[in-house]
Amino acid sequence: MTESLAEEIAAEGAVAVEDPAETERRIEALLFAADGPLSVVELAGRLPEGAGVEAALESLKARYEGRGVELVPVAGRWRFQTAEDLAFLMTEERQEPRRLSKAAQETLAIIAYHQPVTRADIEAVRGVQASSGTLDVLMELGLVRMRGRRRTPGRPVTYGTTDAFLEHYGLASLSDLPGMGEMKAAGLLDMNLPPGFSVPDPMAGGDDEDPLDEGEQPEFHQDFLGDETP
Repeated sequence: MTESLAEEIAAEGAVAVEDPAETERRIEALLFAADGPLSVVELAGRLPEGAGVEAALESLKARYEGRGVELVPVAGRWRFQTAEDLAFLMTEERQEPRRLSKAAQETLAIIAYHQPVTRADIEAVRGVQASSGTLDVLMELGLVRMRGRRRTPGRPVTYGTTDAFLEHYGLASLSDLPGMGEMKAAGLLDMNLPPGFSVPDPMAGGDDEDPLDEGEQPEFHQDFLGDETP
């Protein structure tokens, strides 16, 4: 390589280093392509020696100020991000499937077939103490509601299913709940059942309850159940 050619290449490199517009352009490209914020040192390592990285960053910051995307420092590093006042455009609303626990499934089935049913009734069928948290979850999901108060000492609260329960499970009415034959066919019941065993009729609800007093029905934020719910 001749001395004149070497000097020419060196001169071209010097022009590139000293050109603020070219430095800004390269930093802009690096920041847009990066998967996270970059520091001044990291940027300088990708640019010609002597490039004015800090000055270029400040210039870019001023140029992007007020735009939909802005250049901002984060923990000593720099990145492009959506302007704060436009963050609402990036919000995604979606329904999160929520699975029911085994206890909740059993409780829901008991309420569906035995309604109107009290907490004591649920405990008698399940053989374990009914958790208030389980009932709260079912009511929060809109599958169960407080129906009234039974006309017995203590006037316990009675529970029943809601229209949302029918909609979620694709039932036209409670009479469409699976009967004994369907449960056997699905393997949900033993083929050799004890004598006198029967599946409760969900339509046979009694009339031994009074309506709730005004303000007794709790209000819950309506959640949503996805197809994954057992």
